[in-house]
Amino acid sequence: MGDTPGPTAISEPSLDEQIAAYQREFRDLDPQVEKVVSALSRLNRRMNVAYGRQTAALGISNAEWEVLKALVLSGSPYRLGPSDLAKRLGLTPAAMTHRIDRMVAEGLVTRERDESNRVRVIVELTDEGRSKWLEAMRMATVFEEELLQDLSTEERGVLGEMLTRLLRRVEDTQPDAGGRLSDLD
Repeated sequence: MGDTPGPTAISEPSLDEQIAAYQREFRDLDPQVEKVVSALSRLNRRMNVAYGRQTAALGISNAEWEVLKALVLSGSPYRLGPSDLAKRLGLTPAAMTHRIDRMVAEGLVTRERDESNRVRVIVELTDEGRSKWLEAMRMATVFEEELLQDLSTEERGVLGEMLTRLLRRVEDTQPDAGGRLSDLD
């Protein structure tokens, strides 16, 4: 038995290397545009990984975090119907039911019949769910402050405004892009 080298990690090319490769294959590419969208894409992917690690450390998934966030955003008393949650998260009713089932079992939410309309079901944030949400927010705040530490207050404001303009453009031209292409549970 000889020494067989283990698998080597294939590193992602730098943005400049990626753009150069794209330009080699597609000459009409605008390198400035590509640098912006590629940087945003990579940043989004890496931030999602970081947030996923944080929620995992709390014993919840990113999918569960999304439900907790939607309930908090609904305002006190942090209650929504399953179909409202599904619409807000861009999920099918079946996927939402599956997610709620898990979260009820974990004590993050309750699911009760609406007393004023016995046909309607209400999902409500529990104290445990709110506690997990608050801790995730604390962790995210530390991460986000570190992420933006090299930007001045003014630069943060300008960047926030520019990204908001880009977001509005996508929302205006792709109004259905807020949901999922498929359920990711």
